[in-house]
Amino acid sequence: MRLIPSCALCLWLFISVVLNPEPLLLDASRDCDFPAIFNFGDSNSDTGGLSAAFGQAGPPHGESFFRHPAGRYCDGRLVIDFIAKELGLPYLNAFLDSVGSNFTHGANFATAGSTIRPQNTTLHQVGGFSPFSLDVQFVQFSDFQRRSQTFRNKGGLYTALLPKAQDFSRALYTFDIGQNDLTAGYFHNMSTDQVKAYVPDVLAQFNNIVKYVYDHGGRSFWIHNTGPVGCLPYIMDLRPLKTTEVDRAGCAIPYNEVARYFNRRLKAVVLQLRKKLPLAAITYVDVYSVKYSLISQAKKHGFMEPLRACCGHGGKYNFNKNIGCGGKIKVRGKEVLVGKPCGDPSVWVNWDGVHYTQAANKWVFEQIVDGSFSDPPIPLNKACHRHHN
Repeated sequence: MRLIPSCALCLWLFISVVLNPEPLLLDASRDCDFPAIFNFGDSNSDTGGLSAAFGQAGPPHGESFFRHPAGRYCDGRLVIDFIAKELGLPYLNAFLDSVGSNFTHGANFATAGSTIRPQNTTLHQVGGFSPFSLDVQFVQFSDFQRRSQTFRNKGGLYTALLPKAQDFSRALYTFDIGQNDLTAGYFHNMSTDQVKAYVPDVLAQFNNIVKYVYDHGGRSFWIHNTGPVGCLPYIMDLRPLKTTEVDRAGCAIPYNEVARYFNRRLKAVVLQLRKKLPLAAITYVDVYSVKYSLISQAKKHGFMEPLRACCGHGGKYNFNKNIGCGGKIKVRGKEVLVGKPCGDPSVWVNWDGVHYTQAANKWVFEQIVDGSFSDPPIPLNKACHRHHN
């Protein structure tokens, strides 16, 4: 008698597979229907958070697409904007921006200057960073998740401005943060070895936040590694570089070595998270390789200026830490714009010494959207499917 239930089960499984195999085979090939995006990050994906908190990033930011400042430290759109567009979703409103925001399809918790690990500096100090570190961004997300449902249940206008409860588990969770954790050390005169020494602690905190988001229902994660910071004017301008410290592309070797170390450790964290979070689909995206390819082979990819800032003032890299993009100085009592934009940002990689141009962001997005630089190698629109290592 004990064999009958077991045989019945075997027969049911056999019939299910033979007569109707598609549900088992099509799952990983079906496009994901992401109803929302929740983004965590720094200025590489900030769509208005810092501007809402501390004042708008002024002109000429936004000039190439929005035709006016739009909260982005860029002449136009960021990679996160292209991600949203690809998924058929509107550009993300910053969580901190209360004016004209619609959070039906997600929210952006990123702010320029943010770090994973909280900093003990204020925003306006030299080398200061945003107070909205990743742990704060998570608290904001947690509060948003809870309060959005409290208000949505009241009906009316709230249903048109806030996400549905089920959308939090079906959403895509994107992360692009870590660059400022590395550069924070350099701004405080740390050696590259000293910066490397605290990377494990930084990533332990990143690991915790991903687990917290998972505990709040997050299931699909799209995680960017950090880019080649040693190719950015504001880092290369910190101190004179020896000839042996500069590679063929003109980038600072020591800073890029630390970035690669960070990325190796980040990938290891992702592998561990996959084991600990059995229901999560976690995609690791190697934007470092994409960005370095763009900078080191700029002309091949249609760009003329790989290292100098399009919008800036003076110096080898058209960058001045005291007078940035849009900066003005007083000459005989009159304000004169010296942080001027270049004539054609579409052929420049770097926008303001720190951030990429819209053209560069678009190029980077086009390389990563199909999964060519992802682990596992799946495209953006299939990032909800789990793959076992």
